[in-house]
Amino acid sequence: MDRTDWLAQIKNPADLRKLTFPQVQELCAQIRQVLTDTVSHTGGHLSSNLGVVELTVALHRELNLPQDTLLFDVGHQCYTHKLLTGRYDRFATLRRYGGLSGFPNPQESPYDAFVAGHSSTSLSVACGIAAAKRLHGEKSYTVALIGDGALTGGLAYEGLSNLGREKGRLIVVLNDNRMSIDRNVGFVARYLTKLRSRAKYIRAKDRFASVIAHTPLIGRWLYRKIFRLKTGIKNALYRRSSMFEEMGLYYLGPVDGHDLKTLTKAIRAAKTIDRPVLLHVVTIKGKGFEYAAEHPDTYHGVSAFDKEVGVVAADKPTFSSVFGKTMEQLAEQDPSVCAVTAAMSSGTGLTGFAERFPDRFFDVGIAEEHAVTFASAMASRELRPVVAVYSTFLQRGYDQIVNDVSIMGNHVVLAVDRAGPVPADGETHQGLYDAAFLRTVPGMRIDAPANFTELRQMLQADLYDQTGPFAIRYPKGGEPERLRDYQPRREACTWLPRDGAKVLLVTYGTLFARVAAAADRLPYPAAVLKLNRIWPLDEQAVRQAARFRHVFFFEEAARAGGIGEAFGSAMMQDGVGACFTLSAVEGPIPCCTVQQAAALTGLDEEGILHTVQTVVKEEESCASP
Repeated sequence: MDRTDWLAQIKNPADLRKLTFPQVQELCAQIRQVLTDTVSHTGGHLSSNLGVVELTVALHRELNLPQDTLLFDVGHQCYTHKLLTGRYDRFATLRRYGGLSGFPNPQESPYDAFVAGHSSTSLSVACGIAAAKRLHGEKSYTVALIGDGALTGGLAYEGLSNLGREKGRLIVVLNDNRMSIDRNVGFVARYLTKLRSRAKYIRAKDRFASVIAHTPLIGRWLYRKIFRLKTGIKNALYRRSSMFEEMGLYYLGPVDGHDLKTLTKAIRAAKTIDRPVLLHVVTIKGKGFEYAAEHPDTYHGVSAFDKEVGVVAADKPTFSSVFGKTMEQLAEQDPSVCAVTAAMSSGTGLTGFAERFPDRFFDVGIAEEHAVTFASAMASRELRPVVAVYSTFLQRGYDQIVNDVSIMGNHVVLAVDRAGPVPADGETHQGLYDAAFLRTVPGMRIDAPANFTELRQMLQADLYDQTGPFAIRYPKGGEPERLRDYQPRREACTWLPRDGAKVLLVTYGTLFARVAAAADRLPYPAAVLKLNRIWPLDEQAVRQAARFRHVFFFEEAARAGGIGEAFGSAMMQDGVGACFTLSAVEGPIPCCTVQQAAALTGLDEEGILHTVQTVVKEEESCASP
């Protein structure tokens, strides 16, 4: 017998309330099937979404969305939410150009309240929205769904410390699955484990209370007496309740996050409490898909895969894996080499390092600021720390890079992974800004390898330069095929001269492959300048560049404040008359493929050719009598 397509009948959350509990359970099974089928084709975040199916369904049944506000932290667990809010028919376009975003996006749907691509923001957002509702006289609820991994981020505690004072209708749902991307670490993880261990006690207590309360004649009186006595003893002995209650929240839980009836009762109870509530829900990351349940870290964020055999480890090396292997080799030779990451050991290629050198591997949780300051302190005591972090997340550590590394003059190496476009994850995950903000840091030196060999050489060289901060920025994925046999040089710059060239193309990193290919196709000779150390600029290279009639700078990073802008400014300061053209990224990049991102930004081979030929032709036509 064919099963009913319940998702096709759900046009908005109100339709959920028409279903019986058995029908809702069938719906949850269907949602898991759709999630697995879709992500196996589009790629995306699978295990985190499989873990919150019942929780998301229960919230949508009990809240009045979009009048009530549901916030996700991190937003990659919002796929079920999208399916329940009128986007089922477009779900196959997930993370594709012109399709659905992999994160909440208010421009996509009125049910998406706030962009949430980075972790630990929801409590601060919830405080602000609840305050605005209160000032507008609104009585609706604000609900923040935050994972225990996101609760390791410092911003979450800034929000938490203010949330307890908010008088509006505010509920925090703590999705406790013992994971962020990698296994959770630190005090918060241990504290939540302790709370989880109380679950059996709480169930036993509830059964005892139910028996006492239903005892004829004296039951309710006896229950009240026992409860008051127990509370008095507990307060006398411990003088405190849970950490969350001490911060002004009413704590409920732990609750089984896959039991719809229990979840429903807990959410209804939370709505009756006239102060901010924390509802602690325990879920299983990857539930419903065997491979994801067994390896939730592998299926946190995946490319397309065959769901019958699961994700097969890629044999092809990437910049991340080469970085990790190089770190292992350096650590073998030098006991002072240490690796620091922020819940990204697998993503940054450090899993092998963590297994081989556990005493010198430090996963600090989702705490980039702490990672930078922690590493600087290590460097002040004659260690050689390398902080491996995605470009988009390094933005959070800017203050610490300036104050705790640069001003101190400590030798910390920042391994900036996913630098440049990271198309599939959309606007919030682009690595477009690190070059611009890092070059403002006093004493900072920034390298940009174009292939694996350069990455190995630069990492080793930077690790043993004893002065100040270094950054090595490299992209997601592998080296360009054109550059596999490219032999790097130790100089700050590499020239590809052309006899009689009046046109110069300047670039850095892996974009060098496309720029060099475009230069070969031009109908006139064009030289190419590759910056190996992109900051500080090589003054001699700037002076040499100024001798050309046309200078084009191509950069897969933000235009404003970037390396290209600095290069052009340096040329102008010398009073040169060269025509300078900068081609960089203007604004965020949406969900798309790598090839689409290059075309959208004009930084694919054809776009580079078009830019050069158009500018040169216009200049020649203007110069003609």
